[in-house]
Amino acid sequence: MRKYIFIFLVTVFGVGALLFWKWSKAEGGLKSVVVQKVVEKIASNQVSDGVISKLLGFETPATYLILFLNNTEIRPGGGFIGAYSVVRMDKGIPQILKVEGTEILDNLSIQDFESVPPEPLQKYLFIKRWNFRDSNWSPDFAVSSAKSLDLFKKERGVAANEITGVIGITPTLLEEILKISGPITVNGQEFNASNFTEKLEYEVEFGFAEKGLDFDERKKILSDMSHAFMARLRADAFKHWSSYFALVQRLLSEKHILAYSTNPEVQKILLAKDWAGEMKNPSGDFLLWVDANMAALKTDKVMERELVYSFAPTSSDKYMATAKMKYANKGSFTKFTSRYRTYARVYVPQGSQFISVVGSMKADRSAEPGLVDQGVENGRQWFGTFISIEPGKTGELVWQFYLAPSVVDNIKNNNYNLLVQKQLGTIADKLTLDLNFGKNTVETTPNETLDDVFNQKYIYKTDLTVDRAVEVKLTN
Repeated sequence: MRKYIFIFLVTVFGVGALLFWKWSKAEGGLKSVVVQKVVEKIASNQVSDGVISKLLGFETPATYLILFLNNTEIRPGGGFIGAYSVVRMDKGIPQILKVEGTEILDNLSIQDFESVPPEPLQKYLFIKRWNFRDSNWSPDFAVSSAKSLDLFKKERGVAANEITGVIGITPTLLEEILKISGPITVNGQEFNASNFTEKLEYEVEFGFAEKGLDFDERKKILSDMSHAFMARLRADAFKHWSSYFALVQRLLSEKHILAYSTNPEVQKILLAKDWAGEMKNPSGDFLLWVDANMAALKTDKVMERELVYSFAPTSSDKYMATAKMKYANKGSFTKFTSRYRTYARVYVPQGSQFISVVGSMKADRSAEPGLVDQGVENGRQWFGTFISIEPGKTGELVWQFYLAPSVVDNIKNNNYNLLVQKQLGTIADKLTLDLNFGKNTVETTPNETLDDVFNQKYIYKTDLTVDRAVEVKLTN
């Protein structure tokens, strides 16, 4: 969505009090002790091991492809890429080279190159070309960003050969900004953290026509909104610097701000800081559930999810595991919500052996089971299929598989580790673990309740606001 890109240029860079440098400079604001300290820290590489200095072009100018990842229409790489911007940063000062909807670039590009989309996109979106807007098919942000850049170059995007990094944000960032700054008023309408996404979506997609405005005039609505945001943050950023800084740190950990750099040195820092949206490769057990909204409008904003992971030993010296997602569609048929259509993949350690799936569908409202796809990505085994959930209904997709031999060996050696990663851009899906080791637990992290310790099961309930790691020490 174009509307968010305008505001993003004020938030991500503004939150760091860097975008406002140019405004403050014109208004004498650099005389502020706070501003001087921020700029001095950046220039002297004292912030985040120098990564901020590099990202903001204090050493050499840096050009970025900025993606708006609409997580109300979730995709593997964080959300549907509704709009993009190209921004050049030179010593902390941004120059906006381009802002537009992704459909404009896709539709106007010269289609003189081969671009075959992944099979699920062909099958469930009925597309024959892999376009820029659908490029973030990988749940690893670096992989999806590399594909986004590849298609951006092939579609002859602005400054495509100069881009040194990709930044992705979700609307969750903008809502959280408003919680700090307070509501803003635009053309007599109040926008706050609770109504921002839906209200602005409506105004840009439908409201302008109801007011008798033509398509081009709707851009004035975006301009008014961005100016209101800038005015508020210009006055507020330094005043609440610590709050904005803490917010950015939190949303980086919650994967609502994502970064990728073509510079290996910078990318190494991003990975070390856990800012890169990486699909990790730990030595123990692993689970990542990935949904891909397949033409289900913005229905993800009304979906509730609970991921349940369990396993138990079998008589054949194996462990049978179950990964189940419980879906609840709390919406109805509206301009923005519909039946939920998702191509769901579950990523597990390589060597896991597929047994069965329950709940897959060939098509919407179909009683016929869908096909199961399998593959390996980033050293992870994945299984994938399609499911649809009607408004007001619930559904379950249940995968059964045998644990990988490497995980079984860890259990035999009395030391089990599990990493459950959250999908990029998701909010806080529920997570339930019910792990039966067939031998007693002696130490668990996180701890179970007192009633659950020192038996053969580890039972734990939490959510996926962030990635969750578990360690269980066992005894024979």
